[in-house]
Order: sequence, then C-alpha cells, then structure tokens
Amino acid sequence: MIFSMTGYASHERNTSNGVLLVELRTVNHRYLELQLKLDDNCRAFEAVTREMLNAKLGRGKVDCRLSLAQDIAASTIQSLNHTVLQQIAASANEAAQYFSHTQPVNMLDVLRMPGVITSSVLDSKALEDDLKSVLGMAIEDLIAARAREGAKLKTMVLKRLAEVEKLVDKVKPMLPVFTKTYQDKLLAKLNEAHQTNDDERIRQEIVIYAQRVDVDEELSRLSAHIEEVKRILDAAGLVGKRLDFLMQEMNREANTLGSKSVAIETTQISMELKVLIEQMREQIQNIE
Repeated sequence: MIFSMTGYASHERNTSNGVLLVELRTVNHRYLELQLKLDDNCRAFEAVTREMLNAKLGRGKVDCRLSLAQDIAASTIQSLNHTVLQQIAASANEAAQYFSHTQPVNMLDVLRMPGVITSSVLDSKALEDDLKSVLGMAIEDLIAARAREGAKLKTMVLKRLAEVEKLVDKVKPMLPVFTKTYQDKLLAKLNEAHQTNDDERIRQEIVIYAQRVDVDEELSRLSAHIEEVKRILDAAGLVGKRLDFLMQEMNREANTLGSKSVAIETTQISMELKVLIEQMREQIQNIE
C-alpha cells in the first residue's frame, strides 16, 4: 500500500479530567520531523506522544497538538496547601532568629507564593491512559487518510507512466527510418569531405554519427525503469525515496534521447517524456 505524507486527523473525548483534544496534521518532508504543541496539562506526556508517533509514521513533517480543557467549575475549586504553609512558617521562624527587627509576615504575599493555593488535582494516570487511547485513534485515522491520498497518488503516477510507456513504444519503430535518413545525409557529407581530402572533417562526422544513432541503450533503460516503478508501486513500505531516484534516472535518459535526436519527432518525444516525468516526480514528492 502506498501512503501519502499529507493528511489530517483529530479526536476529542470527554474524560474525568476534562475535554481532551488531539489534532494531527502532516505534510511532505525528507525525514520524520515531529513538532509537538502540548498545553501545560499534557506537557508531561511528551515522551509518550513522540514514541507513539515514531512507531507508526515513517516520513513527513508532523504537527501534533494536545490540549485539555478542564471543567470551569471544577478547576476553580481551590484550597490551601497546609504542608507548604507549615514549611514557610518554619522557615520564617528560623530566619527571624538572625534578625532582631523584622516586619510581620504579609499574609497576601504568602498566599501568592507558588504551591500555597492549589486547584483541583488532575488524575495523571487516568489522563495518560485517555491520552494514549485518543492519540492512538487519531494516528489510525491519520494513517487511513494518508492511505486514501496515497491511492490517488498511485493512480496519477500510473496514468502518466502509461503515457511514458506509449511514447517509448512510439519512438522505437521510428528509429530505423531516422537512422537511414541520417546515414544518407552523412554519406553525402563524407563524399564532399573526401573530394576535398579533409580527413579531420571525416573523423568528426563519423564521431558525431556514432554518438547520435545509438539510443537503444537509453530506450532500454527507460523501459526497465518503467517496470521498476510499477513494481515499487505494488510494494509496501517507505518507497518515496526510491521512486524519486528513479524519476531522476528516467529524466536523465529522456535528456540523452533529446541530445542524440536526429529528427524533430524524437526531439518532441523527448520533451513530452520530460514533462510527464516531472509531473510524476511532483506527485512522488508526497509519497512516504
């Protein structure tokens, strides 16, 4: 199965700690890059979140948002932390032994100290279990979305690959005719050079002929690359990089075909091949 690197998924659940929201958004990237945006209540679970994403995704830039919206009524319930107050009082009494003149403790300042007033405490274990469950569902939905998009990409690539194959099949029977025409022109030039006893020109024409007429190797490699692309598209796993490499190789063969062209028809076919290969490469850039 082919997977795209583009996808989106979100899940929301009412939990005992509040409303937990998970949102995943992915785009194409050379490697797997995770960007996590966790609110204060979920920040303790960053390692768990990374582990779950790494286990399921191979490539792509992943934007993951986790947030917990606590119930307003529950979150406003506050109480004094007597343990912290006792520690502050003991520290103040101990410090007062070193100073003969001290001002009375300002109670408002004490209440503003960290940890003196606490809100309702989150159930961390329950929150972690809920987060794993909701995140797992979101990841599965994301993978399904990437699979659907991957199927579309595969269809588009195969469609253009079929057009490439038609062009290769079209140009093959043309070559003997073009080669014969080019040979006739070359013979005329060689006769002309022979009459002037220009040996250097004769050698140049022979070298040019040898370079231009032999494109069988390029066409054979193009056909081999076409079959390899089909094979990879039917395979599973991370195939995007291999397909991208094959597009580079196919483009190289199309360029060589154009540079060796001895007729306007083969030049045009070379251009059409490069356009199709570039269109395939644009789609393959999104394949995982």
